[in-house]
Amino acid sequence: MAHQGIPAAPDPDQDVVALLIAQHGEIRTLFDEVERSEGDQRRDAFRRLVRLLAVHETAEEEIVHPYLRRAVDGGADIVEDRLREERQAKEALRRLEDIGTDDPAFPGRLLALRKAVTEHARAEERYEFTLVRRTADAGRLATMAKSLKAAEATAPTHPHPGVESATANVLAGPFAAVADRTRDAIRRTIGKDR
Repeated sequence: MAHQGIPAAPDPDQDVVALLIAQHGEIRTLFDEVERSEGDQRRDAFRRLVRLLAVHETAEEEIVHPYLRRAVDGGADIVEDRLREERQAKEALRRLEDIGTDDPAFPGRLLALRKAVTEHARAEERYEFTLVRRTADAGRLATMAKSLKAAEATAPTHPHPGVESATANVLAGPFAAVADRTRDAIRRTIGKDR
């Protein structure tokens, strides 16, 4: 509800930018949970973090990036900058998946991943999301949000190791499995909306 001239926040179900920003908040919360937990609780929290990161990044690659490349002058350059950041974060995540949550090096590497993800999120909000909000009409924002929600609902809650990505991807393991499922769900939803 808007108060005294302050516009109401966009509904995440109707606005992909609001939904992605809300996911940034969820990602920060999950990093906190992983950092303060131990043993099985840390492993479970880390799995949830990996799942959300996979859904979030794959949705951006399949929904936001193609839109920016088509709709915004210079959009391809902005997308390439974000993809470069994503690759660095994915590599750090893969190293964490490889060592596991009980490894003594895990907390330090988790902090490095958090820093990379946080910087990437800030750049998305500043450079990508601002342009999407400025150039996409309400219908487009809602369609993109619908695709992201469908992907989120389809992604497995417990990613299974060993499922290889069908595309050239720097990952293997749980992140890749979730990313593939998310990508498939987005493409099914986008196909229905065309």
